[in-house]
Formats: sequence, C-alpha cells, structure tokens
Amino acid sequence: MTVEGILQILLVLILMFLFGIPLGRYIYTIFSLQHSRMDRLFMPVERFLYRLIGVDSSVSMDWKAYLRALMLVNFVMLLFAYLIFRLQGRLPLNPDKIPGMSPALAFNTAASFITNTNWQNYAGETSMSYLGQMLGITFLQFTSAATGLVAAIAFVRAIVRSKTDNLGNFWVDIIRAHTRLLLPMSFLLACVLVALGVPETLQGAAIVHTLSGDVQVIARGPVASLEAIKQLGTNGGGFFNANSAHPFEDPTALTCVLEILAMGVTATGLIWTLGLFLKNRKQAIVLYVFLTAILMLGTFIIYGNEAAGNPLVHQAFGIHGPNMEGKEVRFGIPLTSLFTAATTAYTTGAVNAMHDSLMPISGLVPLLFMMFNVIFGGKGVGLLNILMFLIITVFLSGLMVGRTPEIFGKKIEAREVKLATVAMLVHPFVILVPTAIAIATQVGRASILNPGLHGFTEVLYAFTSAAANNGSAFAGLNGNTEFYNLVLGVVMLLGRYISILAMFAIAGSMILKPIIPASEGTLRTDTFSFGGVFVAVFVIVGALTFFPFLAIGPIGEQLQMMHTVSHIVH
Repeated sequence: MTVEGILQILLVLILMFLFGIPLGRYIYTIFSLQHSRMDRLFMPVERFLYRLIGVDSSVSMDWKAYLRALMLVNFVMLLFAYLIFRLQGRLPLNPDKIPGMSPALAFNTAASFITNTNWQNYAGETSMSYLGQMLGITFLQFTSAATGLVAAIAFVRAIVRSKTDNLGNFWVDIIRAHTRLLLPMSFLLACVLVALGVPETLQGAAIVHTLSGDVQVIARGPVASLEAIKQLGTNGGGFFNANSAHPFEDPTALTCVLEILAMGVTATGLIWTLGLFLKNRKQAIVLYVFLTAILMLGTFIIYGNEAAGNPLVHQAFGIHGPNMEGKEVRFGIPLTSLFTAATTAYTTGAVNAMHDSLMPISGLVPLLFMMFNVIFGGKGVGLLNILMFLIITVFLSGLMVGRTPEIFGKKIEAREVKLATVAMLVHPFVILVPTAIAIATQVGRASILNPGLHGFTEVLYAFTSAAANNGSAFAGLNGNTEFYNLVLGVVMLLGRYISILAMFAIAGSMILKPIIPASEGTLRTDTFSFGGVFVAVFVIVGALTFFPFLAIGPIGEQLQMMHTVSHIVH
C-alpha cells in the first residue's frame, strides 16, 4: 500500500459524507412532506400523475394497504419486464436484430431487476435490445430503487408515530421518490457522464475498419442514462457484460470516483434521514462511525492483499508486484479495492474488476459484506436491515441486563422479535440451502469453471449475491443455464420480499404502540457502547452461520495457497 493510495480511498469516503448528509436532509424534507421552494416545480407534475392513475393523495394507508399496493405494483412490473425480454426481437428500437430471451433467462432477468439485484446471466451488448435496455432494465432500476426507499421510509414512520395506523400513502411516496430524487439526480449524473465520454445514442453498433484491414463491430447505445441510475439506485446491472470495467461505462479514474460516490451517497444519506426522523442525530453519528469503520477495514484488507500480489507467482517465477489480473490499469489498485468493497457494502453489484481474480482473502471481504447485508446496504432496504438488527440487538441486550427491551421509545415484544428473526434467518437460508443443492447435483456443478475450493466459492458467491440483492458475480460461474436461471431467480425474489413482508408486519405492530419517555432505566441505542454491541451481534450471527462454508471457500483457498508457497520455498 502507498500513502497516495490510502489518501485516494480516504478522500472518496470523505466526499461521500460531504454529499450524503445534505442529501439525507433533503430526503427527510421529501418524505416528511414539508413544504419547500421546489414544490412550485414538482407539484404540478405530481398532481398530474395522481390524476392520471386515479389516486387521492390525501388518503392515508395502514401497513396492510401500503404493503398490498407495493407488492401489486412490483408484481405487475415483473410481468411487464418478462414480456419485454421475451418479445424484444419483435419490438422496435432493436437496430442490431437481437432476438428475445428464453423463458428461463427472461424470468431470471425480470426477477433480478425488479428486486434491485441486477444479477446478469446475459451479455447486455449481445442479448438485449435498446428497448429492452431502456424499458426493461433502466425502468426497473428506477422503480426497484424507489420501492426499497419507500419501504424504509414507511417503517421509519411506524417508529416515530404512535397510536395510529397511518404509514402514509404508497402512491405519493413512490411518485415523490421519482420526481424529486431519482429522476433529477440521474439526469444530472447522466449529463456529466456523457461529458466525460460515456456514450448515449440510439444508433446501432458502429462498424469500423482497423489499420490491419479487419472489420470490428463496436457495441454502443443509451449507456449513460442506464449507468446513472445503475449507480444512484444501487442497482449494478451493466449495459455491457464487463460492467463498469468496460471503458464505455467507466472510461476514466474520475468517472470511477463519481460512480463510487453515486452508489453510496443515498444509502449514506438515509442514515442521516433516520436521525432527523428520530430527532436524534447522535443515533445517526453512532451508526456512521461503526459502519464506516467496517467499510474502511474491508477496503484496506482488499488493498493490502492486492498490492502485495500473488505469493505463488513471486515464488515460482520471481515476478514481484501487485495482483493486476482482472483489473483495469486506469483505475489502479486503490480505486479498485474501494469499488469492490463499496459495491457489496452498498449492495450495488456493479464491478470495475473481476472478483474472480481477487486474492482469496480479498474475495472474502465482498462475500462477508453481502452475508452481513447490513453495512449501509442498498437504497432503503439497507436501512431496513439495519433497523432489523437494531431490534434484535436491543432484545438481546435487554436479556443480558434484565431490562424490558425498548427501541426508540417503544417496547419490543415477542411478536416483533419473532418477525425480526424471520427477516434475519431468511437470508442465510436462501444462501446456504441452494448452494448445497448446487454443489450436490451434477447440473449445479456443471457450470463451475474453476476446480476445487475456488469453484465452490463461485457458487457460494452467486447465491450470496442473489440473496443479498447485490448482483455482483465472481465471473467464473456459467449462470446462463436453466437450473441457475430458475433457482437464482427464486432466491432473489425470496431474499427481497420475505424480509419486506416481515418488516412491514413489525411496522404495523410498532405504529400502534405509545412512545414511552426515556428514563434512567432506558437502554439507549445512540451510544458508542451500544454501537459496539450492534456490530458484535451481526458479526457473531454471520460468523456462526456462514463460517463452515467460508472455511471450505476463500479461507481454505488462502490456507492452500500458503501451504503451496511454503512447499516451494522448502
């Protein structure tokens, strides 16, 4: 590691907070329905949309009505996207004559993008028409991000309100999420990316003649618009198969920094939004300190291992230097390390390097971040996971000190603990069970491209990414088979919606409870000691749940590599 590389990483993280905290304040004004100077610009558009879909914006919803609307909209969009992907060969805006997807691949892709996972078992430049990229992919990148955002906001309202059943109005929230946040930010970022060299065109692939006389086909299309919401919505699905390692998606170190900031700024801001809703900024500060510390620790573990290079190459061939396999020289090791950690901490899933080429311990970091699923997390759903673990931590702490568990002034009872446990346990269940099935069956093993422990890690990473709604891949597994398309699609749906269902049920219970004033007996959640317990809980839960699988994956691979190096030396 170098001083310059460390400063690069620290500077980007500082910028994340400089942009994130004001954005969190802005998000608070949007969803607390405060009047602002921007109403004059947005209200006419929003009123038109309310009339268009026949919604009364003054009607409030209880948790069941809010959840029904959310689930219905997502189901309809899932079917819509599936039809687009199946029929794209017969639809317009297809200058390169790309055929429709197979049923299994169309299901996987629709499930992937409606759940904000954006796992790709297809190569975008050869498998997706422009209409599919815009109406199927880009559209869902907006709506899935907005869905997670409004789900988190509804839960926060349940915490701060009492003796009522009013969670707000789903239609108002989802429209305001688009008109006041996602669309303006994406438009601005897309314009910046176009200025920095990212293509945005509806013309077909460019046909060029090389100096050697060969003909080369260069794929292009409406890339910048997809790239903007891909990062801002913590989506991750790339226009090209190489994702943000492709020079058309991420041409320079400057665009790389902008994309890292884009993928993290809203999730970072939502922590501040939570503090404002609670009228307790210290709560946000405590979460910032511990979550950022874990993000930095993971980043520097990756940086240190990749900068040190591969000891097998050093010993066997006498070639010393960093591990540049699978990385872009224009980014270097520091920005690649931060991108790798951030894309899994914020559950974005975009990649600017091939994770399959990381050193074993470096590959362990993104796996752990997705397994924890609580290091900031994605847009909205990450905040839901944080609140879920806070509830569990409060319950466990209450048992240890002999106090009735309370969180944010509301008692935690058996119903809330059971539902939070369901939300927590569904994550390892939909990772470990499908992984075991894939490894135990010939159809699952057939897609593994690397033998031994690394091949096992490829399968484990795929299901972890799907369950965490992350979407990044180890890139060594052939996922475009009927088995993986169907199983990964189901895992993505379960990983997204079961936890949302459980958290909304908790919200319905919490919002009816009175707020109890804090006293000397109150277990405060805005202290650094509680923050340490919070981290210990999800680390211990993660370690107990996943360690056996990690031991025969990246940890075993690291030990195997060290043994081989020792054998060469002696």
